[in-house]
Amino acid sequence: MTAQEVRLCGLLLQEHFGNVVEKVGTHLIRSGVLTLRALAHETKLPLDLVKKSLCVLVQHGMCTFGAGRRGPAGPVEYRINCERVFHMLRYPRYIYTAKSLYGDTGELIVEEILQRGQMTMSSTVKTVADRLTHNMPEGQSMDYSEVVSAFSQLVETHFLQRCPLASAGSSSSGAVDTPLPVATQPTEPESHPDCYKLPYINLTGQGKRRRSSEDGEADQCAAKKARTDDSECGDDRIYWQVNFQRFHLHFRDQAIISAVSCKLDQSSSEIVRTMLRMSEVTTPAHAAFTQALSANEIFRALLSSYNIARPILDQYLSLLVDDPMEFVGKTGDSGGGMYVVNLHRALANLARATLESVVQERFGSRSARIFRLLLRKRHLEQKQVEDFAMIPAKEAKDMLYKLLSENLVQLQEIPKTPDYAPSRTFYLYTVNQLPTARLLLQHSYKTVGNLMERRLYETKENKRLLEKSQRIEAILASLQATGAEAAQLTEVEEMITVPERQQLESLRHHINKLDSSENQVDETIFLLKSYINSTQASR
Repeated sequence: MTAQEVRLCGLLLQEHFGNVVEKVGTHLIRSGVLTLRALAHETKLPLDLVKKSLCVLVQHGMCTFGAGRRGPAGPVEYRINCERVFHMLRYPRYIYTAKSLYGDTGELIVEEILQRGQMTMSSTVKTVADRLTHNMPEGQSMDYSEVVSAFSQLVETHFLQRCPLASAGSSSSGAVDTPLPVATQPTEPESHPDCYKLPYINLTGQGKRRRSSEDGEADQCAAKKARTDDSECGDDRIYWQVNFQRFHLHFRDQAIISAVSCKLDQSSSEIVRTMLRMSEVTTPAHAAFTQALSANEIFRALLSSYNIARPILDQYLSLLVDDPMEFVGKTGDSGGGMYVVNLHRALANLARATLESVVQERFGSRSARIFRLLLRKRHLEQKQVEDFAMIPAKEAKDMLYKLLSENLVQLQEIPKTPDYAPSRTFYLYTVNQLPTARLLLQHSYKTVGNLMERRLYETKENKRLLEKSQRIEAILASLQATGAEAAQLTEVEEMITVPERQQLESLRHHINKLDSSENQVDETIFLLKSYINSTQASR
């Protein structure tokens, strides 16, 4: 773990769970593996607080535990999963994807499970139905069956999966008692035969509308009733979590489709979308290619609204195969031709486009021209760079040295003689895409950390004004619920002065820009991380 990754993990843990969990999590990241007693001693926190912090991390799948160096008879050791902590940065994107695919019901299901880490199906259905009913007009309510249907669709498409049960050996060796069963080691979904099997639940009825006066009592009773309700519904101790890997495959597919659409046209992207959709569940996560599909299968799977005839499809497939980006490859001639989507090549091209864009934004179009030239030609001397890029010698030299100082370009020495004499040595400039992608990934982690710190600073500086605004909004909501007159509402609204209102609008504008910037940088992080993982898996 680099310093930037540790810093970003600490900021994410602090924002979502508070200072105590952040301190425990950050210390675990730096130390690697620790027992409960050692963790409490080194962090100088009360043992009870450390236990609760570990419970939170285990509940959200961010911490694993198992037998230590002394074997099953020794104390349990805890290890933090940093990749799982980074997923918190992508929570808004997961929720938005669920909304775009499965509507408001799917959005709330994913939001609830992300917020609580793990939930039973019956508990999720009841909570989501209550929330939807609360936002409906008076007299309307959400039926449980509609929420069950959306939950089933999320499981069928593998966006949700069962939590694997903890082994008996781990739970009996002194582990912290957790409210939900969690695996001691991260396991692949395919290793559990019932991972995507829906239980039969005995759940009928509609969502209930909570009154504001009942919210506090309902929250206090919810935890006590949860276990009883789950056992009555028939899914006791069957917990569900978000399948982040499946969401990441969806993000990857959408990036490929968008790239094809920009490079060629909309019809080409719809053909690639169809190929990806046909193989999305059957293709392994780290596969370099999708499963081979015949042209006949692709034609039958195309939606009729695309209006793509069979001869036109053959022409588009030939165009995609011959394209230099190599997003689609041909593996055989049976069934009208067998075609695959080259996932690794697609990610490499997307990462390359990201690197070129960063160089252009930071150093200008001429530096980007040199960078693209080195990516294409691999190794060039300075004189060759000047000639091919058609840039004056002095400017080319300055640009190359600037890129070299930022580690975006590397210099390779090839001596004619063993003494490495400068007069008898070739100096070749080159770009190594994988190390450059890793460098840019660290810069992206640092950028996200800076954006989060700035957002937290802005919120802290205007804490009094934000609290006042929230109090007034709560008063207005209660008055509107009781049917207050317009004069009363106006009087309450005027409690915020005009300068304060302007300051609030400016603050919200800045916070929204910072949030948007975080999401954009996270897209870059996702592309680079996917390319690095794909390259490592293909070796």
